[in-house]
Amino acid sequence: MQKKLRVGVLGATGMVGQRFIQILHNHPWFDVKVLAASPNSKGKTYAEAVSGRWLLDEPIPGNVKSLVLHDVNDVKGIAEEVDFVFSAVNMTKDEIKAIEEDYARTETPVVSNNSAHRWTPDVPMIIPEINPEHAEIIHAQKKRLGTSRGFIAVKPNCSIQSYAPAFAAWKEFEPYEAIVTTYQAISGAGKNFSTWPEMVGNVIPYIGGEEEKSEKEPLRIFGHIEGGAIVPATEPAISAQCVRIPVLYGHTAAAFVKFRKAPPSKEVLVEKLNTFAGIPQTAKLPTAPEQFIKYMDEDNRPQVALDVNFGGGMGVTIGRLRQDTIYDWKFIGLSHNTLRGAAGGAVECAELLVHMNYIEAK
Repeated sequence: MQKKLRVGVLGATGMVGQRFIQILHNHPWFDVKVLAASPNSKGKTYAEAVSGRWLLDEPIPGNVKSLVLHDVNDVKGIAEEVDFVFSAVNMTKDEIKAIEEDYARTETPVVSNNSAHRWTPDVPMIIPEINPEHAEIIHAQKKRLGTSRGFIAVKPNCSIQSYAPAFAAWKEFEPYEAIVTTYQAISGAGKNFSTWPEMVGNVIPYIGGEEEKSEKEPLRIFGHIEGGAIVPATEPAISAQCVRIPVLYGHTAAAFVKFRKAPPSKEVLVEKLNTFAGIPQTAKLPTAPEQFIKYMDEDNRPQVALDVNFGGGMGVTIGRLRQDTIYDWKFIGLSHNTLRGAAGGAVECAELLVHMNYIEAK
């Protein structure tokens, strides 16, 4: 790419917004030009706005410290300065739906980390390695919005990244039923231990809305386009429990799965995991891991402390694959929830949409 695309980050002061800024620092395709947050932060430099609120281990990138924050509601003004935006705004679902459509109608593509549009029928929800073909629904969305280049694309919930890729790698064996329990890091709630001290040494067996997302969103990922909408798949039927645990980064999943077609062997299942790849790998997109899924042979892997940053935090690790006495097979999966599962997944999605010519310079 000869000239970098101009990027805005909406909701730049929250944890996901901070992660966007960290990932986009020195990105070869994208140049952060606008940072936006709530009206209370308007006019402050980014360094002032996140003083005492910077939640990442890495320091604030120097190129954004002096950027003056915009009011996220200044849709027209921000749209004039950028080619597209990433959205991590902290609003009600209805407010998010409205403001993301407002940006799209200014002919500014929106790549969103938010859940508000995940079930809008003509908005693609993409894991770039798994369902890039869903980007085709953007044409129907543009007709509805009355735009020529403006649209919304979203990434799915962070927790499904630790097990849905395995189901995708094993598609030919027709997984039709699964039980999944996710053990989710506190950063998934936008917090660290200093802001959520009651999580130290604690486990909370409930995360609002998470189990429904964990059961339903993989089916939309595995669905197909029909009549101007994404039609979710009906299988695998998933039953989920979601638990918050005292870990900063990394969502772990314990999954049990039944197949219609019996896999020949464990070795074949492992090979399917290790060789599963998509457009991000073949096109060598900047954020994509060289290997999307890695199987780990050790009985005590994957571990958050050792494996969460596999592939720069954009890869998925799987282990403990073994036959089950009730289901066919069971395994443990791990993914980084704020990289692959949140901002990183959105950045890779934007790279895919650039590669497919859906996002271009204005």
